[in-house]
Formats: sequence, C-alpha cells, structure tokens
Amino acid sequence: MQPCAETMPLSSLSSLLILGHHPPRSLLPTANRPPPHLRLLLAPFTRRRAFACQPLAAATDGMAAAAAAASPPTLLEHMGQAGAATDLTVLVAHIQSACKRFAALVASPGNAELSRAKAGGGAVAAGRDAPKPLDELSNDIILSSVKSSGKVAVLASEENDQPIWISDDGPYVVVTDPLDGSRNIEVSIPTGTIFGIYNRLMELDHLPLEERAQLNSLQSGTRLVAAGYVLYSSATILCISFGAGTHAFTLDWSTGEFILTHPSLQIPPRGQIYSVNDARYFDWPEGLRKYIDTIRQGKGQHPKKYSARYVCSLVADFHRTLIYGGVAMNPRDHLRLVYEANPLSFLAEQAGGRGSDGKNRILSIQPVKLHQRLPLFLGSMEDMLELESYGDVQQKVNPGYEV
Repeated sequence: MQPCAETMPLSSLSSLLILGHHPPRSLLPTANRPPPHLRLLLAPFTRRRAFACQPLAAATDGMAAAAAAASPPTLLEHMGQAGAATDLTVLVAHIQSACKRFAALVASPGNAELSRAKAGGGAVAAGRDAPKPLDELSNDIILSSVKSSGKVAVLASEENDQPIWISDDGPYVVVTDPLDGSRNIEVSIPTGTIFGIYNRLMELDHLPLEERAQLNSLQSGTRLVAAGYVLYSSATILCISFGAGTHAFTLDWSTGEFILTHPSLQIPPRGQIYSVNDARYFDWPEGLRKYIDTIRQGKGQHPKKYSARYVCSLVADFHRTLIYGGVAMNPRDHLRLVYEANPLSFLAEQAGGRGSDGKNRILSIQPVKLHQRLPLFLGSMEDMLELESYGDVQQKVNPGYEV
C-alpha cells in the first residue's frame, strides 16, 4: 500500500523511482514542484493514470480481521466456540487471571526468600504440608479471584484445613493446590497450579453450612465439570479440559492472553520415559522394583530401554508425560486425591491416558477426607496397564523422608 498524496514527502519520490515504483500525478506536490531536470525524469511516470488512495484505516482493519481469522483462539474464545456455559467462562476468566499473577510472582526477585521462610499461623492439620509465605500468598490470590467471579459456592484449597463457603448462589465448587512445588522456586525449578471445578450439589442446600461445604468438596472425580493445571516454566502453559478433550494454551506476554497452542492433546499410547524418585528404590515393593528393572533393560512389553526423567515437580513431570508419553508416579501415600490426583487424572483420561493408584482408577475413588492422600500413577494407557499388571506397586514403607 502506497501512501496518500497528502502525506507523501517529495524526498520519497526519488525512493519510489529507485525501487521501480511508478508515482502517479496526484503524488506530485503543487506548491513545491520539482526542478525541471527532475520533472523530465518523472514525465514518463506522471503521464500514467493516477490511482485513488484507499483509506489506510480500512486497509488496516482488513488486515487485522484476516490475521484474527487465521490466528489461534484465546482460552476464552475457545470456550465461546465450544459453547461453554457463561457462568463457567466467567469463572475460568478469573482463575486464569490469578494464574497470570502467579506466573509473575514466581519469576519475581523476592520469591526465593518467600519460598524459604516459614509461615505463621500455628499448627497444621493432619494431611497438610507446612505452608510457606508464598503458599499463603498464592492461596489468598486464588481465593480473592474466585470470590470476585461471583460464580463459586465453595473453595477447597490444599492450604486450608477446611473448605471455605463463599456464596449460597454460586453454581460451582473449586478445589485447588494453588502453588504446587513451591519449595522448588528457590532453585528455579518449574512449579504449577492445579484446579478442579464441580457443580454445586443443590440437593445438599438444606444441610448445615459446614457439612454442606465439606460434602460439596468431596465429590468423586467422575463428577468434574472441568480440570486444569498451569505450568510456570520457560513458558506459562494452561492445560484444561471441559470433558471433551484436553487442550493447552500458552501465555503470550505481549497480549496477556492464553493462546491455544496444543489443541486436542493425545498422550501417546506408550512412551519410553518413566518418572519417579529412584532414590526410594529399596523402599519399593517387589512388584514396582521388578517393573522398573524390566522396562529400563528393554525387557518389558516395549522392546526399547526406558529412560528416567524426574523433576520432583508434579505439574512439570505430568506435563512432560502428557506430551511424550510414559508414566509419572509417586508410589507412596503422598499426593492428595481431591486437589491433585482427581484433576490430573481427569486431564489424562481426556487425553487418552490413565490415572491410577496402582490398582484402581483414580476417578472412581470416592474421597472420604478433604486432605486424603494416596499413591498416584499417571501416563500412557499401555504403560499404565503394564505397570498395574505387576500387582504390588504401592509403597507401604514410609520412613519419613525430609525431601
């Protein structure tokens, strides 16, 4: 697009000649005509029919519309295209806003000190890890975000002893581990957020508030409406499922939007990577030791030798497994059914994989306690079935590890 006559400087005409462009008569200024020798040079071109300048604004709008049509959707645009409920879209918008704040928080210069320090607040309930200031700050952010959405009745967080009743009118229940792996921030290892969304059980509305909040938070994973995680690493990736496939969105820092980068993720049926803390090998049951020994020698159902990859950050290890296949595991009663196992197993199943406690499908397990812990195995369907065929894979010995 050539510029209009009113904005075309005389000096630019020479540039047009050099570039082989044909300046129309309308480009020649009337108040300051070129000298005779330049007019002779321009004569062959100025005799050409003048073109009408199109408005630059219209051209820009057209280009923007074409670019928008060709560009991948944002998370909220994707939800609109999929016909998601308006209330759910509003809630997810507030959750993603909180996660953007987490992404900035974990990358800030002061995060190491926050991750090292011990939080106040007295005793910690059974089943919970001792919180750090960064955990408590993250918890405050997610609580504020879901409250401001106006769409949440109950929030159950790994950082709280009991679920928090927010509103009698909220249609949804949110369960979350706001900042999983916060102890890794000091050494710049990836961390993450995990969340699950349920419908509020309106049939429980007649119960006392505390009981109502508890039972709404202890729903089976099969009742999840949506689940997701956010990985804070070299990129910030939000992976989510609404029960119709698993999709990953990457945060574009130039626009502040999560952009669809991995539509309809499918975990490979079998991978070649296992992820577990091998230092605990001698505490494992015989079945698990035999399984690991077999696959890393290439003597399992897959003829190739498996490699070990272990970050010790649940979201990071699961994300890699989701992309490359294989199996990620913690064989002891350590990970939480409500906040971690259910949401990640939902995502795994929606991507064609499996989540298991080594014997049973995770989503079929009915939670009985808010901070209930169990072994967790996530991964490719063929790898998971082979693992479970060894029978004794749940670690019962737990000598009280410091790390």
